Amino acid sequence: MEEQLIRLLGETVNDGLYQIILSNPREKNKAFKIKVKPVMVKGSLRFQQTIYEGTKVFHENLTAVDMSKRVQELIIHDFKQCEIEHRQCKAMVLVSKKGKITVRSKKSDSTETEPAVDNAVQFAHNRVKQYILKEGIAVPFLIDLGVQTKEGKIVHSRYGKFKQINRFLEFIEDILPTLSKERTVHIIDFGCGKSYLTFAMYYYLHDLQGYDVEITGLDLKEDVIERCNDLSRKYGYEKLRFLKGDIAEYNEAGQVDMVVTLHACDMATDYALAKAVKWGAKVILSVPCCQHEVNKQIHNEELAVLFKHGIVKERVSALITDAIRAELLEAEGYEAAVLEFIDMEHTPKNLLIRAVKKPGSDKKGQTKARQRVEELAGFLGIDPALKRLL
Repeated sequence: MEEQLIRLLGETVNDGLYQIILSNPREKNKAFKIKVKPVMVKGSLRFQQTIYEGTKVFHENLTAVDMSKRVQELIIHDFKQCEIEHRQCKAMVLVSKKGKITVRSKKSDSTETEPAVDNAVQFAHNRVKQYILKEGIAVPFLIDLGVQTKEGKIVHSRYGKFKQINRFLEFIEDILPTLSKERTVHIIDFGCGKSYLTFAMYYYLHDLQGYDVEITGLDLKEDVIERCNDLSRKYGYEKLRFLKGDIAEYNEAGQVDMVVTLHACDMATDYALAKAVKWGAKVILSVPCCQHEVNKQIHNEELAVLFKHGIVKERVSALITDAIRAELLEAEGYEAAVLEFIDMEHTPKNLLIRAVKKPGSDKKGQTKARQRVEELAGFLGIDPALKRLL
């Protein structure tokens, strides 16, 4: 069967590939999933390997030949299952406990009629195929929120929102190993607004991934909350509810597994992060917005050139704010990262702070993180809200 596997990879690791997903690892302490997709690097076709290991994600770009060899080795030695989606076929590779390889392949229905397309169009098609929520498949909440038509087509003016929703779900996908399937997963979404991403999160976790999930969305706008609750009842989402309330004053939660805060303005983000730490949430996903506090405080003669121009000072202050937030979460025992949320062309507020609670305790590392924040705050003459709240 290895010959059949080699032939399959030779026929699919090319510009017609949509994606390869390797899953069901033989050893639990290694990567739990690997994705492969075609990418253009400086005008050349490459294949990007995305490795999901614990809460970390690693990337590597390889040529077609090298990626074929890499996937072959991974199937033989590391993974029990491999799914391949190609323009001309879909394939499944299974490996038994004794190492027997079974290859099942089926030609795509569109193979006979699909017209030839150039590489640029083909790669655009590849990106569509890799979305978690697919174009052409109608999702009720996307229709009601004006992102899709009843036929499942994306409304042109809302394509940025569709892309944002899928990007957010990729972050959710990355942290799935930290969420329990043995009990109800409790999630708080602070500043949920119109709740595009809240509905997407519930739909993905409950409907697509089978989690028993309970999500509470919190916002100050009463009409928005009423509208979201109406939609939740319409879809039969029994464990998705929306409440009117202020982030700083909300104390109704019991056990909380994940806290999400999307575009909560200025210090509202800090209050949400502080609540998440207080509750011991395993996962925090935060997209900050409108960071004014540090901009008003920051002062340092040695860095005066950075603060001379208002727009530069504003952006530098926002980046410093998010870097300090991430470092403070590290000081509280989280593994934190500041990541790009979506392309700058869609919104300048494009950073996401992802924090995942570390197992065990690293008091020495946490103390160093606190010291780094204290030193930086003193150097810049600032006293950030999250530092005070924690």
